[in-house]
Amino acid sequence: MSSANPLWGAPRIQGELVMVGIEVAQSTVAKYMVPRFQRPRPPSQSWNTFLRNHAAGIASIDLFVVPTAFFKLLYGLVILGHRRRRLIGLGVTAHPSAEWIARQVTEAFLWDEAPRYLIRDRDGAFGPAYTRRIRAMGIRDRPAAARSPWQNGHAERLIGSIRRDCLDHVVVFGEAHLRRILKNYASYYNQVRTHLALDNDAPEFRHRQRVGKIQELPLLGGLHHHYVRV
Repeated sequence: MSSANPLWGAPRIQGELVMVGIEVAQSTVAKYMVPRFQRPRPPSQSWNTFLRNHAAGIASIDLFVVPTAFFKLLYGLVILGHRRRRLIGLGVTAHPSAEWIARQVTEAFLWDEAPRYLIRDRDGAFGPAYTRRIRAMGIRDRPAAARSPWQNGHAERLIGSIRRDCLDHVVVFGEAHLRRILKNYASYYNQVRTHLALDNDAPEFRHRQRVGKIQELPLLGGLHHHYVRV
């Protein structure tokens, strides 16, 4: 026990021994414990472990580029909650700025429902106005390391899904058109699309149906379908 649990002291080990029916004095436990300098050091917490352990209080934010039919560039912004992989916020603009991003964060989170951490990359658009706003909301800024997109992997994966499921199959004509497309996709993503990480459930919970005739409902112009029993 001493070797396997380098953070435990004699009282903790004695307590565990008592729970398995071994009565022994704490002084005896201390006598036979592995010396502290010989115990293996516990592994430091990896980034993946951090994300897993704090998922309920973490959200991610990221920007992505969308070209239009007229060769202009628009920018989409996604805010994703890690606990249920829920798409919390979506924004579209032709000119992203720190002030605009800060406003999107404010609109996405009620002041009493803000996450503890907000992960982002090191894009220059996340300027002082953005960091001041999230600090005022009690959110801790967590920029990913340089050239490490995997540290914001949930948001990167979401953006990939938006492209594969939707934007790669439509022609965007302008800002209002893209905003409408992404709004429809957000409803599909949160309410219908199943996720392996959620045990084949949707972020906003789908009730499993077992009775009734199966009906097919087209979504996103027929790109996807919702199947329900009626």
